[in-house]
Amino acid sequence: MEIGVVVHGPEIVDSGMAKKVIGILEESGNVDSVMAGTIGKTAVLDAHLEDVIDIRKNLKPSICIEEFFRTKDAVILLNHGKTTENGVLFANIVISRIHSRTVKPLIHIERPGMPDGRIIPWNTDSLEFAKTLADKLELEITDIPELVTPISVEDHGHRVIRQVYGVHQGEKIMINGIIVGFARSEDIRIISKDGFITDIEGARVKEHGLEKLHGYERRVPVDLRTCWVKSGPLRGNQFSVRNKDTAFKHTSDEDDHHPDADGRIKVVIIDHEAERSFELVEGAQAAVTIGDDTTEIAGDILYRLSIPIIGITDGDIDGFSHMKHIYPGSTVIRLRPETDDVIGKEIREQLFDGKSSVYLDSFDILRNKIFTIAKKYTLFRTDY
Repeated sequence: MEIGVVVHGPEIVDSGMAKKVIGILEESGNVDSVMAGTIGKTAVLDAHLEDVIDIRKNLKPSICIEEFFRTKDAVILLNHGKTTENGVLFANIVISRIHSRTVKPLIHIERPGMPDGRIIPWNTDSLEFAKTLADKLELEITDIPELVTPISVEDHGHRVIRQVYGVHQGEKIMINGIIVGFARSEDIRIISKDGFITDIEGARVKEHGLEKLHGYERRVPVDLRTCWVKSGPLRGNQFSVRNKDTAFKHTSDEDDHHPDADGRIKVVIIDHEAERSFELVEGAQAAVTIGDDTTEIAGDILYRLSIPIIGITDGDIDGFSHMKHIYPGSTVIRLRPETDDVIGKEIREQLFDGKSSVYLDSFDILRNKIFTIAKKYTLFRTDY
């Protein structure tokens, strides 16, 4: 049997169950596994499982499932949500986005190793294999669920409402890695009109976060039906960070042979796009990160890749509940309040010529150029 496994999130890796479940699946055939989710990739690196779980792709879980449907005999969605109910709702969102859930056996394994863990078959062709896995993993098996999506579309597509489940009061609410609110209740509904968030019911809205999400004056719309929405911490603290001396090498042949790259370093800019860090730093030796939360998340990710950063921050940080690491040699610059986006724009225009990457002679030259641009708003800097 050819089995495709879509692994989602860091918790299933940090618990040790991703490795265990994949090992059990290998008793039934050949297994190919892929991680869907940026923070989950850091967990794979910390667990030294990059040869077991592919972290090079940047695909949503639904797309991973569709790809495996074309090449595999069965597909497994492996997740560890805050609760089983929350995990099943997550699976609902994922499976509602695929063309058909009956193409191949499709099984969801939720919270294995936990008392409330479950095996959930998503079509009749999954039942036999699901029973086998339930026995091996000592988990209860559920009936085939009805497909219910927590996303409603009104006014001929102009208005979208997304219910966010499993939220606890006081938790941060993030869209595409940007904090946009703080939960005041467990009943959270995000509402958008023509791609722009108009309200977050049940939460205190962080207006500056919404401005960042929509690209300020660029007015970038967001599709609530497909964007990444998360509440609570990005990752727990029950893990050991990977030693920087055994970093994963994230390069490509194309970048290694770039005609401008001889003796120079490739620098990328990560501007409020922390969730795309792995994709953006392909072949890079350094990064400039714009924004407090972006610097914290991207810096933590790039530590595993041995990539130093120049972080541009202004104190507008809400703090993520997981251990943060910054690669030695990096510098984080603290600016006057509400100026990181101003300097970020100047850096992109003056240093990157409006592009996403640039080649420079050295990291010191990069640092000096950034210092010059940011000087007028700089309060202090921290060297790592």
